[in-house]
Amino acid sequence: MLLVNSPHLPNIEAIAETGRGKLSAHADLRQPAERAAFERVLRDAHVFVQGYRPGGLQALGYGAEALAERHPGLVVVSLSAYGAAGPWAGRRGFDSLVQTASGFNHAEAQAFGSGPPRALPMQILDHATGHLMALAACAGLWRQQREGGSWHVHVSLARTGLWLRSLGRVADGFAAPKPDFTPYLETSDSSFGRLTALHHAARLSHTATDWPRPSVPLGTHALAWPAP
Repeated sequence: MLLVNSPHLPNIEAIAETGRGKLSAHADLRQPAERAAFERVLRDAHVFVQGYRPGGLQALGYGAEALAERHPGLVVVSLSAYGAAGPWAGRRGFDSLVQTASGFNHAEAQAFGSGPPRALPMQILDHATGHLMALAACAGLWRQQREGGSWHVHVSLARTGLWLRSLGRVADGFAAPKPDFTPYLETSDSSFGRLTALHHAARLSHTATDWPRPSVPLGTHALAWPAP
């Protein structure tokens, strides 16, 4: 997996936990040489996942239709804040903003009994949507292998929020005991120091499941796949 960020846009530098197992490169797609390197990477890619603001990559020639034309068979997974259609489709957003817009902060205040809106103690939309994007990529690859063609999947934080809220609320949830996460944690080296985080979710009988590459600062690697 190759994580590609723009060097001229704001980035969260220390994405330690979710950086495990990934190569990390920079690409300024306004520069011809870096576009050419990016195209070489895409030639050998199976899945393209992006979460930039609506229309951002399309303006640079990397919308789903353009990618499918240049790289047939590619599965594209696009993340947006509020969905691909509707009056808010073009709005930018991130987890905390979408939580507020979709009523999570009000519901959290209700759970406390009263008072001003409260943020959830986790970025639940980011995490849940990330899992759905991984599932979407698998579903796209499954269909591509069986039916051919290129596939584009839309995922949005707001739609994830709507689904999560539809699951209902645990009665008297604040009285529930905090789960013990210890059995699910592992500690390993990273470029940011010793990192304690969740271990790999998969457990296979004959194949080790781990992240052979440690987390590294953004832009550490070249914009290319490693030699076989």
